[in-house]
Amino acid sequence: MSDAEWKNRCGSEWGLLGAPMPDGLDWKSVYEAKPFGRNLLRNPSPFGLSKDIPPHKPDLPDEPDFGPPRFQPDGEEKDKSLFFKLKKKSRMYANDFVHVPALISEDFSGWTTNTEVLPYDRSGIPAGAVVCRLPRYSWFSLEQLVDLKAEGLWEELLDNFQPEIHIQDWYEESQLHDSIYQLQVKLLGADKSTVISEYTTSPTEDRSRYSRAWKEVSHVFCSYGPGVRYVHFLHKLKNMFLNGFYKTMFTNSTVVVRPSNSCS
Repeated sequence: MSDAEWKNRCGSEWGLLGAPMPDGLDWKSVYEAKPFGRNLLRNPSPFGLSKDIPPHKPDLPDEPDFGPPRFQPDGEEKDKSLFFKLKKKSRMYANDFVHVPALISEDFSGWTTNTEVLPYDRSGIPAGAVVCRLPRYSWFSLEQLVDLKAEGLWEELLDNFQPEIHIQDWYEESQLHDSIYQLQVKLLGADKSTVISEYTTSPTEDRSRYSRAWKEVSHVFCSYGPGVRYVHFLHKLKNMFLNGFYKTMFTNSTVVVRPSNSCS
């Protein structure tokens, strides 16, 4: 196929009505990159879980963990005890659906991770009260930088047409704290530091109700202005250590570019 034919194929399949499509581009490479409609984040579910299956309720440890406190999940962790407990339960209730993961794994490849250990919260403790142990909280942050041009998008499209950039994330209703999740997504310029548009959220949890479900967070960027070249995706999950390590998980993190700019 000629370059003109590849260009026409891109325009017809993606429905890029009104979008600039310069002749100088390698349209075969653009087509093969398939920049629209696919998730541009790497490893979107590092806990190996799906939003379509409710997260399991963590088991209390048989014995308190008096060892050094943990503040972040371990990559490649295999929760064998949970696996065998669920497998036994599935045999006991053969007629009921019980999800048994092959082995719950944690693989954070593709993400840059960081842990912020928070000070002890001593508010609400009466003066003179003796407290043997307090929960210790920490934020576990994961971030990625998406290079939009490297993913197949072109400058004229980003600057003039400004296609919609859809963000979606799902976090676990872990009940560890009133604030267990934060999301910050920035559209950045070519220097990777100039912020052209930004979305942040830090929901407050209602701990009086617990549904053992994933909670959705979503946003659509549109009409964000020229110059966008990168998407910086960062979210934070709160973990807790108190006689054992308890985490907040996430799954199906998504950055998708759509070939439209209506935001309707």
